Amino acid sequence: MSERIDAPEEGWASLKVDELKEQLEARGLPKSGKKDELIARLEEHEAGGGEEAPVAEAEEAAAEEAAPKPARRRGSAETSAPAESKKREPRRDADGDVVVRARSRYVRSAPRKARLVMDHIRGKEVDQARAILSHTPRHAAADILKLLNSAVANAESAYELGADELRVVRAFVDEGPTIKRFRPRALGRATQIKKRTSHMTIELTTSTNGR
Repeated sequence: MSERIDAPEEGWASLKVDELKEQLEARGLPKSGKKDELIARLEEHEAGGGEEAPVAEAEEAAAEEAAPKPARRRGSAETSAPAESKKREPRRDADGDVVVRARSRYVRSAPRKARLVMDHIRGKEVDQARAILSHTPRHAAADILKLLNSAVANAESAYELGADELRVVRAFVDEGPTIKRFRPRALGRATQIKKRTSHMTIELTTSTNGR
């Protein structure tokens, strides 16, 4: 530790920064800061009777004051609501049966052709509808089967319902936007091609009554 000296006649301002830090270290005071802060710390120490403070405790207190406080995260455990209160109530029909919906939009299939397949599975049990779609030789059958499996997965994850408890209560196809393209023809002409899209919806229920 450096040799401790009393305040010079010209005052602490006459000393350099390194000398001021040495005197602060000799007195067990924190030596961080600008020259004015160092001088004020020495003068305050001399005015208080020259009692020494542990260097480690003083530097630790200064480091805690200078350290940035962690920002409070939004939606922390204290303010966020319990997960149980956010659970959505199941959708039910007029008879009180659970209804699970799955929808597929902008499917690249004409609505008229997709409706021919939808008519076959409406009102059927899920296992029966899957068998019908698996053996239907139409392009839209693959998209409808994927949508049916998605509806069953929604029922299993949200309401813990198995495929053997469900049946297709509603299955319909809405017309989506039409994509317009052109095909070159003879003599420099062009003809328009309309590529239609569909919005498909399937609803499953636990009711055993047909509609």
